[in-house]
Amino acid sequence: MTDPATVLDATDPQTWGPAIDEGVNAISRGGLVVLPTDTVYGIAADAFDKDAVAALLAAKGRRRQMPPPVLIGDVFTLDGLATQVPDDARALADAFWPGGLTIILRAQPSLQWDLGETQGTVALRMPDHPAALQLLRRTGPLAVSSANRTSRPAATDVAAAAEQLGDSVAVYLDGGTAPGGTASTIVDATGDQLRVVRSGAIGLEALREVAPVQGPEDAEDDA
Repeated sequence: MTDPATVLDATDPQTWGPAIDEGVNAISRGGLVVLPTDTVYGIAADAFDKDAVAALLAAKGRRRQMPPPVLIGDVFTLDGLATQVPDDARALADAFWPGGLTIILRAQPSLQWDLGETQGTVALRMPDHPAALQLLRRTGPLAVSSANRTSRPAATDVAAAAEQLGDSVAVYLDGGTAPGGTASTIVDATGDQLRVVRSGAIGLEALREVAPVQGPEDAEDDA
């Protein structure tokens, strides 16, 4: 269990300034931060700090073959991180960001990062949670996976995250119970046709109202 002093209140925009400051400071030092999102709680690291990303994977008990998604604080960041973005994928982002949709895209080849064995791709999401967005807008892109040990249930509150991750995390931002409680839907946009690879917060029919998307396959939970 983590030291309670590292669990900071991030429920109220009027008072969460010191908590967000501590989160930003922890990320800048290469530490890990647990943050609320609109789906489940996430464990975050600076996406451009390979040692921090490695620490994130170690905290979860996860291999490099299962790289974390990247959360962004603004939809316009998509084009800085991804290339060859299909029009249908862009339509999904316009329709469901911020929100519970993760899109796998081709990563910009010039990016200096190491998220694991990505095969040249990156999974991007813009969460619909004010505390998460406030943090992201100050830190830039964060590698974020669900705040749980691999194979255990995703955390929907900070206590569940702290029980599983303990002192591997520098700062826990407590935003109350995650409003969604269901992990994001993941769509792979790197092939000839968009394909759901994990069902989640946004249903297939809702996606198909925006763009042609193939049906789901099983995959591991993430934030």
